[in-house]
Amino acid sequence: MKSILIIGMGRFGRHMAEKLQELGHEVLAVDQDEDRVNQALPYVTNAQIGDATNDEFIKSLGVKNFDLCFVAIGDNFQNSLIITSLLKDHGARMVISRASRDMHARLLLRNGANEVVYPERHEAVWAAVRFSADNVFDYIPLTEEVSIYETPVPAAWMGKTIAELKVRQKYSINIVALRRGGEVVSLPSPDYTFTGSELMFILGTNKDVNKFTHF
Repeated sequence: MKSILIIGMGRFGRHMAEKLQELGHEVLAVDQDEDRVNQALPYVTNAQIGDATNDEFIKSLGVKNFDLCFVAIGDNFQNSLIITSLLKDHGARMVISRASRDMHARLLLRNGANEVVYPERHEAVWAAVRFSADNVFDYIPLTEEVSIYETPVPAAWMGKTIAELKVRQKYSINIVALRRGGEVVSLPSPDYTFTGSELMFILGTNKDVNKFTHF
């Protein structure tokens, strides 16, 4: 379990808080808008209303006691920059700041951010790949060229084993997991026989996977 500070309770910050609570972490939510703080209360351990661009307010949070500090503000870059800098000034160990542009990211990193996230960009890329590809239900990029895709089993594979189909040799992809209803089979063996009810998680280059999903 980690202790996490999230500054900015817009949609991004609220969704993050909800997931972090689900994962069992302690979350302190901060926003200067009382309504946003109240909306976040069901998803956090504690919450405070305050101006995080104020040096004394940041100092009062004891930021060096948190494992992670997220600056989740997306509508005011100047405030995000100030808060990132103040967090580092007061000893925050790990600051992750939200950015919408590369220029913003560079400035945030220069002013103390350890990492920068681009939620809008990531969502846009995911949506572009997910909805333009054939037979793809989900997509996790690992690098610019390699990803994991969730895709159905081709009908022609029913009743055949992975070894018999020579999946790696023919398609240059690896089957890293299979999902059957609520059950997940990780790293299925070469003698696994497809029933047609599975969904596959396949690892490969985007180019090779694109060829395979068209098949």
